[in-house]
Amino acid sequence: MILSDKTIMKMLEEGTLEIAPLTEGQIQPASVDVRLGDTFSVVEDSSSGIITLENEIKYKTIKTDTYLLLPGQFVLATTMEYFALPNNLTAFVEGRSSLGRMGLFIQNAGWVDPGFKGEITLELYNANRCAIELKAGRRVGQLVFAEMDQEALHPYNGKYQGQKGATGSRVYLDKEGV
Repeated sequence: MILSDKTIMKMLEEGTLEIAPLTEGQIQPASVDVRLGDTFSVVEDSSSGIITLENEIKYKTIKTDTYLLLPGQFVLATTMEYFALPNNLTAFVEGRSSLGRMGLFIQNAGWVDPGFKGEITLELYNANRCAIELKAGRRVGQLVFAEMDQEALHPYNGKYQGQKGATGSRVYLDKEGV
C-alpha cells in the first residue's frame, strides 16, 4: 500500500519515520520531495581504463552548491535529507518529470530497503546536448513509501547503512559465489 500524505505526516510526528531536514512543502499527496545535496562524486580515471567489480573504485568528491553536469556526463550526488525507515516500510525513488524533460536522468537503483538509514545517493546522467546546472537545495525527485505486509525478517544493515554524501559503489565488498 502506498502511503498518503496524512500517513506520512503521522509517522513523522510519531517518530517512526525520520526525514531531516524537512519542510512541510516537501510532503506531497503520495510522496515526499527530495532535494539535491551539495556533494558530488565522479569516478577517477584508472591507468587501465577499466572498472572491475572486484576492486575498489576511486572517486573524486567535491562539495559545492552548484555543479555543471556536462552532456553525456555521469555523476553521483546525494539528497539533502537523511532518512531512517522503519522495518515495515520501503520506498521508491522517482525523478521529477520536469527534470527528465530536460534530459536529466535521476536514479538510485530505484529502491530503499526497510531499515535503511542515511542520505540517498543519486545517480545523475545528462542525456542532453547542453550542460545542466545543478544547484544544492533544488527538488530533484520524490520518495514514494510503501507499507509492507509485516516487518522485514532481516531489515537493511548493509554496506551503505548510515551513508552521508555521494557514496561510491561498494560492489567489491559483495560475497559473490560464497
